[in-house]
Amino acid sequence: MALTRSRAAARRRRWTAVLGATALAVAGGALAAPAGATTTSQPVEFQTRCVPPPIAGIPPITGTTTAEITVDKASPKVGETVTVTYTITKPAASNPVDLALPADIMTPSGKVVLGGAQSGAVAVNGPKKNAPVPPKGSFPAFSMTGTFTVTQAGSITLSPGDYNIHTSYLMELDTPCTVLNPPAPVSETVVASPVTSPNTRALALDTASGDPGVRVTVNGSKFTPLTEVTVVGRAGAAETADKMTVTTDSEGSFAARLKVNDAATTGIVAYEGAAWDPEKGAGPAAYKVVVPAPPNSQTITAAVTAGELSMTQAGDAVELSSVDFGQGGAATGALKTVTVKDFRGGPAGWSLTGKVTDFTGTGGSIGAGNLSWTPACTAKAGSPSACAAGSSGPVGGGGATLASTPNGALTGGEFTIDAGLSLDVPAFTAPGSYAGVLTLTLS
Repeated sequence: MALTRSRAAARRRRWTAVLGATALAVAGGALAAPAGATTTSQPVEFQTRCVPPPIAGIPPITGTTTAEITVDKASPKVGETVTVTYTITKPAASNPVDLALPADIMTPSGKVVLGGAQSGAVAVNGPKKNAPVPPKGSFPAFSMTGTFTVTQAGSITLSPGDYNIHTSYLMELDTPCTVLNPPAPVSETVVASPVTSPNTRALALDTASGDPGVRVTVNGSKFTPLTEVTVVGRAGAAETADKMTVTTDSEGSFAARLKVNDAATTGIVAYEGAAWDPEKGAGPAAYKVVVPAPPNSQTITAAVTAGELSMTQAGDAVELSSVDFGQGGAATGALKTVTVKDFRGGPAGWSLTGKVTDFTGTGGSIGAGNLSWTPACTAKAGSPSACAAGSSGPVGGGGATLASTPNGALTGGEFTIDAGLSLDVPAFTAPGSYAGVLTLTLS
């Protein structure tokens, strides 16, 4: 009987030590996980009160938690999904007992509080993965991720909220931690922009040519209803004196009879506002003024045929450099060169975007937000459009811009696009090969 009581007492002491250590762990952290790169996030400190499970037999623990919130999109549009990572970076206390805690026993969950233009809370969860904690050793950090959909334009603030640690060791137990003086300081701010409707305005002519002074019927559709529209001839990118205004009907349509005199006219455009704006206009619709040839002459004509917007790439497999287990860091490489040819000859620019899946392997996965790129774009000599490289930063599952050209009077050209790639691999990612799929979209 004495031996039985001794074993039971030892078991109780062991359970108490484990539970006490767990309660202190949640005040600070458990597992380091990568966060999406962003230039606006900052670590913040706030007071937390963590309540150990009753079986632990120890009082609530109050301490300072240091945390940081990051996002995969700093400038989303309304309707887009933003991935949020809530990382506890610095514990309020270390393991107070002479008992090592085993690996992979803690599963964190919590919430991120939204403020500013959009209110509410984002539920976040972390993996059941933590490194062993030595007796009286410091606790590593842990991260939790979640998503929210942007519903309002403007500045949206993100602050750390309450969190909970579920422990699976001997028993299934929870240790909730609450922010003592909510809300906690703002750690991240995203600036959401409204969705811009695509320009669907269209223009059609009843004829593609005519003698000087002939009136051509110009039909417009999908313009703003009951709005004044300018209809004008074009000589290349310049407007001619052949101009008139018309007001659209309740459906946004109009029919204008434009008199065309200028022999240099190559097309007709229509637009809302005081000057041409490709976002509020349509055209040019091709038109030619037929000037009677003088006696004993021959008229020689040539046509330039509009082509397509297309994309090719130099390969479909990228091999990144390797990193060492226990060290982690950046696995680097280069995107296979992409060539964009814009032979449409119209006013519209283009945008090349990319999004990536999580990198999966036999040992687990690495989040899509861990892949960053540094884009570069070069326009071939003589190209009418200038190419702008996208911003350096994370690609993520939501996507990012690799390169683009703006709208203009005449756009087009040939463009070479490259990017340096860097995958942030957590230090203790299991050895093995990890693969993700980067999808590029040209529009």
